[in-house]
Amino acid sequence: MTNSYNSSMNISFNEKSFLRIFIASTLFLGFHVYSETEEKKSFPEDEIVLPDIFLNSAGDEVSSKELGNKMIGLYFSASWCGPCRKFSPRLIEFRNKFSNKFEVILIGADGSDKAQLNYMKKYSMPWLAMKNKSLEAKHAGKVVKVEFIPYLVIIDQNGDILTKEGKKDI
Repeated sequence: MTNSYNSSMNISFNEKSFLRIFIASTLFLGFHVYSETEEKKSFPEDEIVLPDIFLNSAGDEVSSKELGNKMIGLYFSASWCGPCRKFSPRLIEFRNKFSNKFEVILIGADGSDKAQLNYMKKYSMPWLAMKNKSLEAKHAGKVVKVEFIPYLVIIDQNGDILTKEGKKDI
């Protein structure tokens, strides 16, 4: 008695070879495309890289040119963080007082784009934000070695770090 299941599942040598080549080439091509993508998005190890596009509190995209030639406070914060919610109003007041020469950029640690946007709206944050979990945001956190939030890093017009103690200074 022949087993019809086994006979229908037999694959010839040529079909097996084709399958192996197909799978190997697909894996190689996928790895190659991934590698190229990662290379294009690599950043200098010790430099903060600002994106070309930010988001405002309405969720609209805004050009980085809107920042002008101001000092920037990189504000690492999240809606779920009690100390962040307490510090945000103080930072808003400070930013508004010196808005002609100082701007803030939110680098959120929220779980989603929607949570970050809601946080900005709830506190009427007058500044821009990096896209939630963007490569630039993650890289900035690594460069300045953020260990806790809220965390405020002040950079000059050239992107050089002036202080990592911005929260204490305000």
